[in-house]
Amino acid sequence: MSISEIETRAEFDHIRYAQLWEDAGVLTQGLGDQVGKTLVSICSAGDNALAMLTLDPAKVVVVDLSPAQIACLQVRIGAYHSLSHAEFLELMGSRPSTRRAALLERACAGLDADTRTFWQSLAPQVEAHGLGGVGKFERYFRIFRRWLLPLVHSRRTIAAIFEPRSPEARAEFFDTRFNTWRWRLLLRVFFSRFVMGRMGRDKAFFDHVDGSPAQHVARRLRHAGVATDPSQNPYLHWIMTGTHGGALPMAWRAEHYEAIGARLDRLDIRPGSLETFVSTGEKAHGFNLSDIFEYMSPDVFEAVYGTILGASAPGGRLVYWNMMAPRRVPETYADRVERLDDLEDRLEAQDMAFFYSDFIVGKVRG
Repeated sequence: MSISEIETRAEFDHIRYAQLWEDAGVLTQGLGDQVGKTLVSICSAGDNALAMLTLDPAKVVVVDLSPAQIACLQVRIGAYHSLSHAEFLELMGSRPSTRRAALLERACAGLDADTRTFWQSLAPQVEAHGLGGVGKFERYFRIFRRWLLPLVHSRRTIAAIFEPRSPEARAEFFDTRFNTWRWRLLLRVFFSRFVMGRMGRDKAFFDHVDGSPAQHVARRLRHAGVATDPSQNPYLHWIMTGTHGGALPMAWRAEHYEAIGARLDRLDIRPGSLETFVSTGEKAHGFNLSDIFEYMSPDVFEAVYGTILGASAPGGRLVYWNMMAPRRVPETYADRVERLDDLEDRLEAQDMAFFYSDFIVGKVRG
């Protein structure tokens, strides 16, 4: 079975994720020193591939099965070239705006005709929700936020989530004010396997997952609300309010905007699966594998992992997330990969992308 096994079971003709739901802060720390080296990244919406440019690599090869997800990166490239940082945040949806249509037109001006046409067809949605709000996953949360969340919590309670507190005070707030029976009922219904498969993630992505997605989300939300500081969590902020507030994803922050913009020519976009890189015989020093192994059977995971190892330079880093399907280093390759347990533990404790249950960093032995 090829790396692109999921291609036969999921649809890739629409934007699934209009923004990244994985923390680039822990990704870039997991990748380590990559100055002047070659990196490979799953595209998704493009934000983490852009964040990887802050590591000053020679190039970042970006791959994805979905033309729509590639288009998300291409329009971001246009935005970095043509918009100020404040305008970029308006276009993405992090800040309110009445001029997103005009900003989108400027961002698309230098793009190829097909990509311009793609985004022109979505201009009304971008104007309403921002570029970061037009994916299937974001629509799923918008329904949750607009129609169901108000039945459970008041605006005052939602705003209180993002007040800075000590860990002890966060635990008290979560247990006594937030985690009500109405909230627990909402989680069981809205984050069920059936509803998530129909409205959020593609149902094929649950083929190799055991257990209840709702119970998993409940556990991870407590982690987000207590173990980490919600006031610094852009992902939780978007889910609950539809904006990022004072917390932004790494690639969208002012301190990185100029450096990323100056290195955009180091992006090497190759539509297709990871095979578009692996088959060339090139070697990479770091891989952002997102959560691709979540979608693979154990046997396919082992085979694909070995293929990626074959494309890894000695000392290279393999970085990825697990949500519900456990996918650590296969026993077959245990002697070829050093598990960086201390680094994983430290970064996992910092990870604001709270849906994931595990964060993995492997170092390829020479």
